[in-house]
This record gives sequence, structure tokens and C-alpha cells, in this order.
Amino acid sequence: MNSYILKRLLSAVPVLLGITLVVFLIMSLIPGDPATAILGSYATAENVERLNRQLGLDRSLPEQYVIWLTNMLQGDFGRSFSLNRPVLDEVLDRFGATLILAGVSLVLCSIFGVVAGVISAARQYGLADKAITFAVLIGISIPSFFLGMMMILLFAIQLRWLPVSGMYSIYGGGDLPDLLRHLAMPALALSVVATGVIARLSRSAMLEVLRQDFVRTARAKGVPERRVIWRHALKAAMVSIIPVIGVQAGFVLSGAVYIEMVFQWPGVGRMLVEAILRRDLLLVQGGVVIVAACYVLFNLIVDVAQSLLDPRVKT
Repeated sequence: MNSYILKRLLSAVPVLLGITLVVFLIMSLIPGDPATAILGSYATAENVERLNRQLGLDRSLPEQYVIWLTNMLQGDFGRSFSLNRPVLDEVLDRFGATLILAGVSLVLCSIFGVVAGVISAARQYGLADKAITFAVLIGISIPSFFLGMMMILLFAIQLRWLPVSGMYSIYGGGDLPDLLRHLAMPALALSVVATGVIARLSRSAMLEVLRQDFVRTARAKGVPERRVIWRHALKAAMVSIIPVIGVQAGFVLSGAVYIEMVFQWPGVGRMLVEAILRRDLLLVQGGVVIVAACYVLFNLIVDVAQSLLDPRVKT
């Protein structure tokens, strides 16, 4: 097990390096002068030149990348010029809110998706299977940001059950019930598409397992059908379901960008959009790299969990 984990850790290193290179190149290809965008259109040429030297933009692209990567490996992600604070501090302050939103959404889509897939497979071609398949098709087809706006119109404006935006109430609140009220709509909107994907693939995995010999043997021995499905068959199907959940974790994390904008959630996604509009290169680069590193780490955890359920994965 230790050698497998070490192998997966080593394989993540070139992935992270590739991510840093792609992020750096994309930001360098954005048209316009970052120094002019930061200082404003009325900035003098001397001030623009001075800021370019401070940002290292007067050097070649390979030199800029090496300097940025070296500083980042030492824990220095640079300083945000728009916020006048270290990039790492800003990202970590915002990351907690994104982690709450993405974590709750991932839990919801995992539970609802797996349960829906198991029920659909156990009642194949039945009324429950058709109803779940129809609901999954609708859920996958609706964009999360559009669903979020419709939820705001219904539950916040029309019914006034839930708050429109933010993470906590402006006046009062700040406790767990207040957080849950603000979290309900964005978490549900973010988890709908992932729930549909997990449900469909869980159904396929369960149908394949239910046709295997050990399931027929358990039924022949008189094991209750509920126990056969939820204990024996589901455990075997989880080997195929866990990687799907890992992929959807990345979708949820990336989808948090526009959901945070719709609900004004104070997370990393909203920070990145605002930083892009302000041309805050270091803040965008640092934020994307940290989010990508978290995604790679989560996939590593998923691989280890899959290897614990199925030792054949290690070979």
C-alpha cells in the first residue's frame, strides 16, 4: 500500500508542473498590458514601466515562469496588487467558503446519485426506474447557473423562504442555522448535474453486478433481497462508482465558480472572476494552481480508496 501511495504521489508531480505551465501561458496570452489595467488608462508611461519591472513583466516568458515557479515552491505566491495583500493569504481566506460549498454539494450528489442509481437498477424497467431516468435526464440537461437563478426567483423572491445571496446574514446570524439557510440553494444547484451523472453510472455498475454469480448464489441461499442489493451488490459496485465520484469532485469544484457568482458566495471562484476582470495576474495564477492541487490531491485519495476496495487496482 505504501509503495502504491508513493507511486501515485510521484505521478502527481508532473501533472502539477503541467498545470502551472498551462496557467502561466494562458495568462500571458491575454491581450492588453497588465500594468496599464492595474494603474488605469490615465497612468503615465514611467509608472507603467516601473510596475512592469516590479511584476517582472519586462523579462522573457521563460524567465518569468522560472521566477514565478521558484517563488511559489518556496511558499511565496506573490502579492495581489488589486487587494494589496499576499496571494496565498487571500486564497486561503476564500478557500474555506469554497470548500464548504463544494464539500456539501459533493456529499449531496454522492448520496442522492448512488441511492437513485441503486433503486433504478433494482427496479429495472419499472415505474421507479423510468421516473428516476426521466429526472436524471432533466437534471443533466439544466445548467447549474440557470437552475440557481430559477431557485432564487422561486424560493427567495416569491416564497421568501431562503436568503438571496451571501454566506451569512448582514445583520445578525453568523451561526450554523444561518449558514445552512444560505447554503441550501447554491449547494443544491451545484449538485444537480453531478447527481445525474453519478446516478446513471451507478445504475450501470449495479446492473452489471446484479448479473454476477455471487448475487444469484446469495439469492439462492435465501438472503433477503434488500441485504443482497445494499450490502453485497453495492459494495462490489462501489469499485466502479468511486472513480466517477472523484471525477465529479472536479466538476463540482470548477462549477463553484459560476455558482458563487450567481449567489455572491465569497469563495475562490468569485475571487478568480473578480481578479480576471482586474487583470490581477498573480492572484489568478495562485488561485488556479491551489484549486488544481486540491483536485489532484482528492483524486489521489479516491485512487487509494478504490485500491482498498479492490486490491487488483494496485497491480
